[in-house]
Formats: sequence, C-alpha cells, structure tokens
Amino acid sequence: MSVKVQRARRLHAARVAIVATLIVMGCYATGAVAFNLSVAHRLTGEVDARLAARAEDSARSAGRSTTAQPSSDDDHDLDDAPVFLWHVDRHGTPTALTVDGPRLGRHSWTTGVTAGTAGGYAFRFYAVRSGNSWYVAGESVTQIERTHGALIGTEVLFGIVLAVVAFVGSLVIGLRASAPLELVHRRQVEFTADASHELRTPLSVMQAEIDVALSRPRSIEEYRAVLRRLDDEGQRLRGIVGDLLWLARADDRQHVDHHQEDADVVFLAKVTAERFRPVAEARHVTLRIDTVGSEPARIRADPTWVDRLIGVLVDNACKYAGRTGEVVVRVRIAGGRVVLQVDDNGPGIPPTQRSVVFDRFHRGVDEAAGTGLGLAIADSIVQATHGAWQIGRAQLGGARMEVSWRRIGTRRPDGPSHRNERPPGDEPSPFTRPSVGIPTVDVMGTWRPTT
Repeated sequence: MSVKVQRARRLHAARVAIVATLIVMGCYATGAVAFNLSVAHRLTGEVDARLAARAEDSARSAGRSTTAQPSSDDDHDLDDAPVFLWHVDRHGTPTALTVDGPRLGRHSWTTGVTAGTAGGYAFRFYAVRSGNSWYVAGESVTQIERTHGALIGTEVLFGIVLAVVAFVGSLVIGLRASAPLELVHRRQVEFTADASHELRTPLSVMQAEIDVALSRPRSIEEYRAVLRRLDDEGQRLRGIVGDLLWLARADDRQHVDHHQEDADVVFLAKVTAERFRPVAEARHVTLRIDTVGSEPARIRADPTWVDRLIGVLVDNACKYAGRTGEVVVRVRIAGGRVVLQVDDNGPGIPPTQRSVVFDRFHRGVDEAAGTGLGLAIADSIVQATHGAWQIGRAQLGGARMEVSWRRIGTRRPDGPSHRNERPPGDEPSPFTRPSVGIPTVDVMGTWRPTT
C-alpha cells in the first residue's frame, strides 16, 4: 500500500478516535456533574439537618429555663463543634453560646436555612425564633468546599487518563478494523496489476504479429503461420477470461446451496485420469490411478465441480512432474472422510510458498506455463464443498496435494481430528487449509471462511 493511502487510513482512524473520545468524555462529564451535584446536595442536607436539630433543641431548652440567658450549659456545646450556636437578642445583637465561636455580624433573621459568613468563613445557618430573640446554629461549609474541590480534582485527573485511554483504544480499534479494508485494497491493486499483465501479454503478442505481418507482403504459408500463432494467443486469452468468469460465478454461487447432488470421487478420479492420459503421454509422464479399499467414496458435492478440481490437480502435477515424470492419483477412505491425493515427483512446493499457492495468478516457478488461476479455482471448489486442504511432500519426492471431505452416510466426527486421519505409512502434510462453513472467495482470491 502506498504511503499516501496509509496516511489517509491513519488520519481516518484518528478522526474516528477523536469523535469516539469526545463522546466518551461528554458522557463522563455529564455523569461527573450529576454525581457532584448529588454529593453536594447530600452533604448540604446533612449539615442543614444537624443545624435544624441543634437550633430547635436550644430554643426548647431556653423556654424551659428560669433564666433568660443560658450560662452554665455552655460546656456541653464543646462536644458539638464544629456546629456553633448564637443567641440573638431582640436588638439583633448576637452572643456566642459555644466556646471560641466566631463573631457573628448583625443580620435580619428568618426561620429556616440561610447562607452567610462568620469570622470571614462561609457558613450555613439555621435560625429558630424564641420569644423576642433568635437561636441560630451555624456550621462552616469550608470543609464541604474542600471535599468538593478534591473530588473535582480527582475527577479531572481520572478524566485525563480516561481521555488518553479512550483515544488510544479507539485508534487501535480503528486501525485494526480498517486492516481488512487495507488488505482488500492491496488485493485489488495486485489483482488489477496481475490481470492486466496476463491479459496484456497475449494482446501484445497478437498486436506484434499483426504489425509484422502487415509490414511487408508475405507468402500464404507465412500468413498461415501468423494466423496459427494468433490462434494460440487467442486461445490463451480466452482461457484467462474463461477462468476469471468461472471464479466470478463460483464466488456468486457459494452463497447458494448447490450441494444437492452426490459425487463419487473414485469414479470421477478414474474418468479424469483417462481424460488426461493423452496429455501425460505427450509430456512423457506416467499417470496412474490408485484406489484403496472397496467402500463407496461418495461426498455431497456437485460432480462437475469435483471433476474440475481433479482436472486442475492432475494438470498441475503433470506440468511440474516434467518429462519422464510420474503422477499418482489416489482415493482412499479414512474413517468418515474421503481423501483425494495427487502426488508427483517434481520439485515440490517449498514450505514458504504453501500459504500463497492458492492466490490468483500465483505460479510456483516463473517459467511455468499457465495463468496461475488453476489452484485458485481448485481452492474455491474445495471451500465451497466443505473440503479441507493438506499440502506436503509426496513419497515420490514432489508435491502432495490432498483434499478430504466428509463421506456421505457417516456421522460427523467430534473435534477437528478427522482432518489428519491417514493410514500408517503415509507422510503427514505440514500445511493444512481447513474448511469452516461455506466460505466466500473474494475477487482477489483471498480465502475467507464464514460461519
């Protein structure tokens, strides 16, 4: 992917992260304000309740006393600090009834709660009328303000941490969420480039042949030779277009249940081997079919699809086996699975290449003939028919392409162990490409299972 596209992807993820962070912080701020108001209301309510009880109790005590001014009862108020009590006479002069009570200024009192100051500090007061005088209880709200300030400071600090975590988390999620889009974009670019190259090559050859043929007069035989070469390139071009159309139709049909038919893998393997026998003989390749056991090897699949799959594998094996090579097609039953193996004695598939052999337009070697679409078609068929791939080295020394399906009439084995069932003596395949549900193969040849 280009630097420009990567930058655009990161900027988009950053914008999404910023929006997500703003939403999270907006919700957090709303919740914090509501919580602070609730805490402040509760603390203030507790203060008002204490003040009301203290003032009313003092007023009742004064009414039962034989003297107008309480004096000897002052000491008991010390235990009630920081609630302070004042007596305000009919002239509005306050007198502190608690030891070290702050100076209270003149004020026009009314029954109930009021806010004011005493000794330079913010207070809440509760006044109760007793005859021509007032009893006033007050408590400093400085501690409430400090508690509220500490709470806001903690919330701000936590909010900063939350904002950072929300932004980083949203950014990571955004980048990961856009990774499949990046892969699709890269695959599209690669597919376009590969398809353009594959289609341009025969067209370029055809155009060159025509230009040379028209450059000067030629004999009939020379024109016939040119036409034969043009026909070869036209067939090649037609094969590429046909394979691409087949893959496009297969991609579209994989969402439809088209597995109502049964396929006999042994029968199809024998038919395909016979069909490719002239091709093998032309390449001096020994092609033989080997079936193990006499049990029916039927699977739930479209026979025409399985036939094409076997044809692709046999054609590839004959191609890479080389002259005087050997290809063995084997069908066997392994528990509840039907296993198809195609072995050759060619160069094999290196372990580093086994994960990309199904990519469209991929070739094992540069000089190999073909379009690089055969195994992509084979993979599309295997995934659509609920098969499982295993790729490894054959006993002949070359590549082993193995596909297995669940056999009709058998119960599905528990767990994934059926993927590796094999009779003694067979070499295990180190690369496995399982099937998990009906997959979709995108236009780039990416294997993408869906459950």
